[in-house]
Amino acid sequence: MNPPWWQGCTIYQVYVRSFRDTDDDGYGDLRGVTAGLDHLGWLGVDAIWLSPTMPSPDHDWGYDVSDYYGVHPELGTMADMDGLIARAKARGIRVLMDLVPNHTSSEHAWFVDARSGRGATHHDWYVWAEARDGGPPNNWLDATGNPAWTLDETTGQYYLHNFLEWQPDLNWWNRDVHAEFLRIIAFWLDRGVAGFRIDVAHGLYKDALLRDDPPTPRSTGAPYGLEGIYSKHRPETHSVFRDWRHLVDGYRSAPILLGETWVLDPAQMARYYGHGDELHLALNFGFFFSDFTAAAMRSVVEQTLAALPPGACPVWAGSNHDDSRFPTRWCRGDDQRVRLALTVLCTLPGTTILYYGDELGLGDVEVPDEQQRDPMSWHGRPARVNRDVARTPLPWRPGSNYGFTGAGVAPWLPLGGRDGRTIAEQRHDPGSVLCLTRELLALKDRSLEYRSHPSPPQTWIYGSGRLTVAGNFSSEARTVELPAGTKMLSSRTASLVGAARRVELQPWEAVVSTP
Repeated sequence: MNPPWWQGCTIYQVYVRSFRDTDDDGYGDLRGVTAGLDHLGWLGVDAIWLSPTMPSPDHDWGYDVSDYYGVHPELGTMADMDGLIARAKARGIRVLMDLVPNHTSSEHAWFVDARSGRGATHHDWYVWAEARDGGPPNNWLDATGNPAWTLDETTGQYYLHNFLEWQPDLNWWNRDVHAEFLRIIAFWLDRGVAGFRIDVAHGLYKDALLRDDPPTPRSTGAPYGLEGIYSKHRPETHSVFRDWRHLVDGYRSAPILLGETWVLDPAQMARYYGHGDELHLALNFGFFFSDFTAAAMRSVVEQTLAALPPGACPVWAGSNHDDSRFPTRWCRGDDQRVRLALTVLCTLPGTTILYYGDELGLGDVEVPDEQQRDPMSWHGRPARVNRDVARTPLPWRPGSNYGFTGAGVAPWLPLGGRDGRTIAEQRHDPGSVLCLTRELLALKDRSLEYRSHPSPPQTWIYGSGRLTVAGNFSSEARTVELPAGTKMLSSRTASLVGAARRVELQPWEAVVSTP
């Protein structure tokens, strides 16, 4: 029996505004994604996940939706979306959309009505509360570290926003909100969408009593010193995904739910799979933020696999639109480390997510403060962050604007120096990072079988289905023993050679042995 299409597949995240610009306004668009399908088909991806494409005032670049049934006019039209879905399908590529159910834009008609008065039709679609001691209702902080409540002068109440003040949180205790999102999901599935990446999947329900979040030491999971056990991570959220799973399972096209489950504990993440009746796939931030060492990587992978319910498919990603790209964050810009990281990402059992440009080994681009376009970046505290460094345009070919937009057009974010890193240059170099990525995806095994092999210090040897992978996470050569194989791919050369049982791995080298 063949596994479902999403088990062990490769999903490519397209940040639409930075993928390809076809109308020379400096912003990527849906037609640009369609124009790039040949590249994605050649690379060997199974699906693309589009960053938000719905209408939005762009306070958070699409993650503040003002209409769930439309297409952002700066990105294209509904006809462009339908054309992209059809042309991708013709190439065997499925299209996932970004769905934002935690909050809307403050310009959405629902919220405009909600703040018109306490008796408004949509007032209870959002989270409102009275002042406490003349200030916010509790101690919750938003994603920038500022109070998560804003006083609305018309109603005299505070509304909740776990992100920017222009992103009011929906009230999932209201059954009308549930019903509306079932309609939204069905609307897009009926147009041929293959599923959704669900933004803030861990945060839909909030504590009904609005209790204070308890203090905790600052960490990656709690950057402002509060443990978000009441403002997010509520058990009622699982019922939403069970309802959505029941809906999508009724479609013969087998659409999927991919959740942004922002938790670091593998056991907590695994609960979002339910018993095969909630999310199909959950993003693994414990892996994403792992140290790039053999011991740390092996530990988080094996903890993840042990925590997942039987038959659940893990997800592996190293970059996304919110954080530094893995070639910078994990690999410090070193090409051999990038190749090692890609080998791991593309061969672990489960689903691989590549962020646009990962296949080229692209690192972050310096974006000076005066060129930043992300309001979340300049509203944050205590220190300014810069998400724009991982959102810069994709370089297609040498020359003006690297082929992203027309000559003489100013791209919406700086391109940076990408000489030698373009798609055109790397495609014609069989030893390039791009060609390595293509070879790795061609070898990818759909099996969920993982085998741990003994390995010397600072190395990691594992089996993934029919593959055996050995990686050297050090600056010194290491000799390893591998099971018998017939062919071997080196991350350094991107070429298949005869396999050997005893292999000397060069610094930061990985090899993949096949039967």
